[in-house]
Amino acid sequence: MSNKNWIKGGAAVVLATSVLLAGCSSNEGNNAANNQPKAENTNAVTEGANNGAASGASTQDTLIVARGGDSAALDPSIVTDGESFKATQQIFDTLLDYKEGTTEIEGALAESWENSPDGLTYTFKLRQGVKFHDGTDFNAEAVAFNFNRWLDPKSPFKFEGDSFDYFDSMFGPDGSRVIKEVKAVDANTVQFTLNKPQAPFLQNLAMPAFAIGSPKAIEEKKEKFKSEPVGTGPFVFKEWKRNESITVEKNPNFWQEGLPKLNRVIITVIPDNSARFTALQNGEIDMMEGVNPDDLSKLESDTNLQKIERASFNVGYLGFNLKKAPFDNVKVRVALNHAVNKEGIINAFYGGLAEPAKNPMPPSTLGYNDEVQDYPYDLEKAKQLLAEAGYPNGLPEPLTFYAMPVARPYMPDGKKVAEAIQADFDKIGVKTNIVSPEWATYLDDTQKGDKDDLYMLGWQGDNGDPDNFLYALLDKDSIGSNNYSFYDNEEVHKLLVAGQSETDPAKREGLYKQAQVLIKADAPWVPLVHSTPLLAGKANLDGYIPSPTGSEAYDTISFK
Repeated sequence: MSNKNWIKGGAAVVLATSVLLAGCSSNEGNNAANNQPKAENTNAVTEGANNGAASGASTQDTLIVARGGDSAALDPSIVTDGESFKATQQIFDTLLDYKEGTTEIEGALAESWENSPDGLTYTFKLRQGVKFHDGTDFNAEAVAFNFNRWLDPKSPFKFEGDSFDYFDSMFGPDGSRVIKEVKAVDANTVQFTLNKPQAPFLQNLAMPAFAIGSPKAIEEKKEKFKSEPVGTGPFVFKEWKRNESITVEKNPNFWQEGLPKLNRVIITVIPDNSARFTALQNGEIDMMEGVNPDDLSKLESDTNLQKIERASFNVGYLGFNLKKAPFDNVKVRVALNHAVNKEGIINAFYGGLAEPAKNPMPPSTLGYNDEVQDYPYDLEKAKQLLAEAGYPNGLPEPLTFYAMPVARPYMPDGKKVAEAIQADFDKIGVKTNIVSPEWATYLDDTQKGDKDDLYMLGWQGDNGDPDNFLYALLDKDSIGSNNYSFYDNEEVHKLLVAGQSETDPAKREGLYKQAQVLIKADAPWVPLVHSTPLLAGKANLDGYIPSPTGSEAYDTISFK
């Protein structure tokens, strides 16, 4: 496109990566820990069903979705976990969005935009007549308010215990921000001025973390905004019962004509995958995340149900806490890479719906380096490397191993996978104690890195760009946000920063390939799998198109 031409919202602004992703949101890490749920309870399934779904297929106007864990918070700017975005995407809108089933850009709250030839100025024309759920106007001042809240480390609207981790990961921490200034030109025009060009800038703006909240609600509710959200999205927040359910109801003034099709959505928590599937079979819920591979044959043979596959665009990994010994020793990290049987894990827990990972990003991403050689499963090699690192008899003390308590797209059963890894580690003299606290605590602990020695997490790509994997997860700028391993390599940093500014796809590809070689040698992780996430729904569920990013609005869903 010409930089001087206005681009209408229906036209796509596509990075080279997106072209590769015919249908490809989150380390799922974050804090918001003061919103931790207190106890697990699955009673919400029955209660939700009684409150919502009509018995006749032609009249059902309530969707009940079940997942494995609760949201950490409902302010999208302070979270990075997919469980939170599943809820916030029903309530909020972003300036730009991804076309259904892709990472291709289209307009949302912004109808059109232009960027300057030097890549430092972006001007957006906003959709007119949009209201926040509290009745206040959406306008350029509201956009500027939100972005300035995230930009200013001393903002009065950055509340105690909160941090804008995604903003720092995508646009750089304070002192090295990509965004210099955001200002309202007039009521319907907002302008972004950048300190330096950023190739995935438009892709980043479409991420759910940068949804626009009501300034009035943020100012008045303060800390309560994270549990009483107000956006412009297709559904209005109604109620949050911690670790049970989140209920949203139709926004009658939604700016997209004819949407949403449902009157209510209830997002429930059923921690166990099998119990969730049983609830679907019994008609207590309408759709579920995290189908066990063992239940796949039952799903495919049940005419009352339908199988739904989300495109594979993720990585599940075992991370090492480099702040602590012995993981400050690269030979220990490489040794443990050799002690993980990826093929065995995939066969046992993924039902073949995954492929072994050797890099921190999936093969469909721009710049993926297929020439990188993985560390083969070799217990004798692992023992040899431990001996060279000074541990001929294995490690002297047990390690604290954080195993995920919830099913995620890249990790259908974190505890069982952890137990399989634990058994192999034991064979090389590495003892581990598996701990699995509730999800919000898990995220907070692993982000701080004070309690864990090694941990399991993963990342569902947010925007189709390699920067969203490598810079967000493994750059030194992301320590304190999504870099849970505290990995710091200056040469990798220079390559990733250069990749952000470079607009030539071929040159960007070369930079990211170099970075992957260095990361593999340093081994801050054991990349485990790239999975094909499996969902299930009632047979009469209609209009659902799963996003490769791991979450989407349910505004197009209806029942036949």
